Amino acid sequence: MSELEGKKLDLSQDLSDLEFLRLTKFQGFIYKLIHFFKGIPNGIKKLFIALGKLIGRALTAVKNEFADIFTTFVNGDFKTKLSYLVMGFGSIARGQILRGILFLLFEVVFVVYMITAGFHWLGKFRTLGDTGSSMQYDPILDTYVRVAGDDSFKILLYGLLTIIFIICFVYTWRLNVKQNKIAEEILKSGKKLKSGKDDLQSLVDDEFHKTLLALPLTGIMVFTVFPIIFMIFVAFTNYDGAHDGYANLFTWVGLNNFNSLFNINTGTDNMSVAFGEILSWTLMWAFFATFTNYFLGMFVAIMINKKGIKFKKMWRGILVLTSAVPQFVSLLYISKMFATNGLVNGLLLDWGIIDNISQYIRFWETKNLARIMVIIINIWIGIPYLMLIATGILMNIPADLYESAAIDGANTFQQYTKITLPYMLFVTGPYLLTSFIGNINNFNVIFLLTGGGPKNPALLTSAGSAGDTDLLITWLFNITTGAESKYYMASVIGIMIFAVIASLSLIVYNLIPSTRNEEDYS
Repeated sequence: MSELEGKKLDLSQDLSDLEFLRLTKFQGFIYKLIHFFKGIPNGIKKLFIALGKLIGRALTAVKNEFADIFTTFVNGDFKTKLSYLVMGFGSIARGQILRGILFLLFEVVFVVYMITAGFHWLGKFRTLGDTGSSMQYDPILDTYVRVAGDDSFKILLYGLLTIIFIICFVYTWRLNVKQNKIAEEILKSGKKLKSGKDDLQSLVDDEFHKTLLALPLTGIMVFTVFPIIFMIFVAFTNYDGAHDGYANLFTWVGLNNFNSLFNINTGTDNMSVAFGEILSWTLMWAFFATFTNYFLGMFVAIMINKKGIKFKKMWRGILVLTSAVPQFVSLLYISKMFATNGLVNGLLLDWGIIDNISQYIRFWETKNLARIMVIIINIWIGIPYLMLIATGILMNIPADLYESAAIDGANTFQQYTKITLPYMLFVTGPYLLTSFIGNINNFNVIFLLTGGGPKNPALLTSAGSAGDTDLLITWLFNITTGAESKYYMASVIGIMIFAVIASLSLIVYNLIPSTRNEEDYS
């Protein structure tokens, strides 16, 4: 026995590459697990160091921007100096009429908006409204009529839009200053400035990518980014059914909503317990829903693609047809089939498997059984799609790899683990990630099958009740559509869903083979 083999290894200490290779698979797993947890403090330290450096670079960039603004004003000519007050003046004075008019028009629109509406919304933004609607007597109609007051929802909406507009104006003003500095430098070097015609030509030539991206980027900002920002701000208010912002104003409550979600107490309104229970089930559901479909879909594709299997197109067609039926129809039908008084229990009674009604299997009324059922039914939904994806990938794996492996004595399982699975994981890694995220937010399957049930009294909170199969997304739906409509709590949960998904996505994306070792599959 060599000295290395005879020496007892301490898995808590750092091992050399040779020592690590001599470990068994179990020892290697334990070694990695120990060092993963040992590396957490150092990882946190590195995170704070990186965060500090990022803040330092940001502060340096801000300082440089202010310094450049100051030096540009001091060293610039009167055209540049006047442009600090009248945007576009320098461009117009130097012959760049189109640029100057656009800068000037933007400033005029901004000033008019701020005077007519912007300052009003900003003034109300601090309190989200001071005067609610009231009932006042109308002598002409001889009755009491509702007189409109402040609208908290509009104040929050237009206040945010005003803040964003101000940020855009500051950015445009800074761009105007830069344009003046660049124009001065070009003229001093003896070169000619671009005309309006040249600017328009560049939009379909060297700057064409900006022209193409302008519309989709605007759509993303309007329909994706701004709603997210609005949702984040709602989380810091008491916006709900009782405070709709019109009849009853809502206002800022700071971090109270987050405290309610994470505060562990012994009362009946324990949001933290409900959130923890639903989050753990959501992650469990997403894991099984993703990987059962993935591996079983791959297995079905492998079986259909095997040599000697007849009617391949027919088997694929049958599976595809199952996904052609709308989920709204198929899932509701299955839900009724497995109901306590449904078709399945009726058949079990007719066949003598159960003796009477009291022995009915309560598929949707038992916690563990309901969870198992939704996972199994989701397999039926997901396998056809995975089968199609896997079929295309399997056909592109070089056949000589399997032939070489067979010559070397590899059995079917070894060929699968060393050739098929690594190749599949490399190609479908991003799909696995998006599928996992999609299952976290898989509203249809849970809502149409169980409605989130069976209800769990331990998860009853002021934001509404929750069931044992509720995901975060269905719980969020219940919170916003209940009698009290706790929009603020739904926003808090939405932020937490985003945090969980973003964290998992970043971690998994950096671990999947698709982003590493690309040369192994080229």
